[in-house]
Amino acid sequence: MAKELIRLSDCFVQFDDDIILDHINLYINDKEFLTLLGPSGCGKTTTLRLIGGFLKPTSGEVLFDGERINDVPPHKRAVNTVFQKYALFPHLNVFENIAFGLRIPQSIPGENGRKKKHKLPESEIQQRVMEMLEIVNLKGFEKRSISSLSGGQQQRVAIARALVNQPKVLLLDEPLGALDMRLRKDMQNELKRIQQTMGITFIYVTHDQEEALAMSDTVVVMDGGKIQQIGTPEDIYNEPKNAFVADFIGESNIIDGIMRADGVVEIFNRKFQCLDKGFGKDEPVDVVIRPEDVDIVPEDQGQLRGTVTNVTFKGVHYDIIVDFYGFKWLIQTTDFCPVDSRIGIKIDPDGIHVMKKSQYSGLFGDYSSYSEEYEEIGDADYDPDAEEEQEAGHEE
Repeated sequence: MAKELIRLSDCFVQFDDDIILDHINLYINDKEFLTLLGPSGCGKTTTLRLIGGFLKPTSGEVLFDGERINDVPPHKRAVNTVFQKYALFPHLNVFENIAFGLRIPQSIPGENGRKKKHKLPESEIQQRVMEMLEIVNLKGFEKRSISSLSGGQQQRVAIARALVNQPKVLLLDEPLGALDMRLRKDMQNELKRIQQTMGITFIYVTHDQEEALAMSDTVVVMDGGKIQQIGTPEDIYNEPKNAFVADFIGESNIIDGIMRADGVVEIFNRKFQCLDKGFGKDEPVDVVIRPEDVDIVPEDQGQLRGTVTNVTFKGVHYDIIVDFYGFKWLIQTTDFCPVDSRIGIKIDPDGIHVMKKSQYSGLFGDYSSYSEEYEEIGDADYDPDAEEEQEAGHEE
């Protein structure tokens, strides 16, 4: 069983009249790669600063290994931070940048309870720096000047410098933001590898959902100073808790619906089989359908029928915008469909996700409140009873 290392208990942060964190509760396990994900101003960096000791909560507690650390300064916490701006010393070579923290004498318990300064021997500094260079794949770079390194190499030096002091936790505040897309993807893999090699806790801040999904054991989605959802990347993507999470994590079609019964949701006056249960009968809901979960079929075989309005080639697939009864949907498919063509779509039950209504309902996607007018604006040959008969034939 994973050991809890950090806990934020009812943490509230307010600056003047602005609430930055609104009573959040979060625990982080030892050796976990946890990502705080959300848009600018959502509170994720403030959460990181609470853990690092750069900020005290207005109220609430920050616990480390079960001990309250609200008043413990940053340099006395078993935590190091890597920022987007690496803050490397340009006048020192790679080796000396990494060794910098090791050369600072540390206070250790002495006789009669008094503290005394302890300086690491040069042989230990040499050994620890060379070990870190190997871990971050910079072996042989120890004498290089910082100015001669690429952005990705400088990032690795900054990470090695933060890790060489052997912290229990590494905080990373959007550390890949200054890198180009290809280098970012390479460094995502490197960071995950380094975290697993070192076996320490990484707490990572980003607004990039692909980055969060690629690297994390746990993703914490934040907005408005509150935690919206906590889960594995798979849970966050496949089972979003509300319309904000569904929209922020990947592409989504978010539609108004009505839960007619367990496993049956109605959208566009048509009933679809789904896997969701536990809603009230005829309860208004938000329905999320991911673009890749939609199958294109001939028009006369579709559960819904629409007109293609836009096609964009993405390399491995096409992004197709389809107009269904006045609503624009995104579909991702390897099948080319020309603009103005008529198509049908089918959606398997596991491709439909039903969510409770929330404060975010109606804010995302080509969205409108549920209405009986779909029959009027739909196709002339649209028969809402035909779908019910077809569904009844598949019921056990």
